[in-house]
Amino acid sequence: MMEQNNFTSGYAPVNHGELYYEVAGSGQPVLLIHAGVADLKMWDGQFDLFSRSYRVIRYDTRGYGRSRTENTEYSNRQDILDLFSHLGVDQASIIGVSRGGQIAIDFTIEHPERVSALVPVAAGISGFEFQPDDSEEAQHENELFIRMDDLWQKKAFDELAELEAHVWADGPSQPVGRAAEKIRAYVRNTVRSNFSRQDGQATPIPLFPPAYARLGEIRQPTLVLIGEYDSTGAKAAAAELECQIPQARMVGIPHAAHMIPLEQPAKFNELVLAFLKEG
Repeated sequence: MMEQNNFTSGYAPVNHGELYYEVAGSGQPVLLIHAGVADLKMWDGQFDLFSRSYRVIRYDTRGYGRSRTENTEYSNRQDILDLFSHLGVDQASIIGVSRGGQIAIDFTIEHPERVSALVPVAAGISGFEFQPDDSEEAQHENELFIRMDDLWQKKAFDELAELEAHVWADGPSQPVGRAAEKIRAYVRNTVRSNFSRQDGQATPIPLFPPAYARLGEIRQPTLVLIGEYDSTGAKAAAAELECQIPQARMVGIPHAAHMIPLEQPAKFNELVLAFLKEG
């Protein structure tokens, strides 16, 4: 464990593994959950700023970054409970992007007493099966996702990392290279790093029943964020969250794709800090 200037980092024990975490600040806890094409470094634009008002926790989910796992089945929700126990957290506001947003939603449904507010950003929804329409945009996206699956099967990881950088940083409907190269490189390099991991294979245990049929159970104030250039599937999921969660409101972020905290940090920070202050 390392401690300096109210900053703490270390490893929290979880079932057949350990989670690397960083904590800064004091006050009401805020948990940041990274996207599936990222690690905790994606929160560099929020971590210090948010810690001026809150006790901010960011961590590498199992199978990512500096966290470690054995070959095992595991629950992302239980991992968060174990992290909270290690850090002495009773309740937190939870902010999650993409896969991290799905984890945040699932955790809120399974453990509502541990969540004070929820911010799903470009979030997935467990149990939600998006059906693309016949539009040219949706069909193009579908072709890209089929191509990604094909590259994964072929273990063409360099080409796959490049395509993931395009889809998630540029936006699937946008020209290659639309996003800043710094963001594209971060996604590309993080995806490559994850493909080359040497620790165990961890299989997540899904929430049952899944979240899509249970969104009405979420009673916490909820801010849904979605980028203008994100996929049609992500936009459809955001609309479902706004419609089905009683206290949800959705805000669209212009000139951003999937990785909103990286691409529009000033706007993201302004919206999220104002939302947390309301609570």
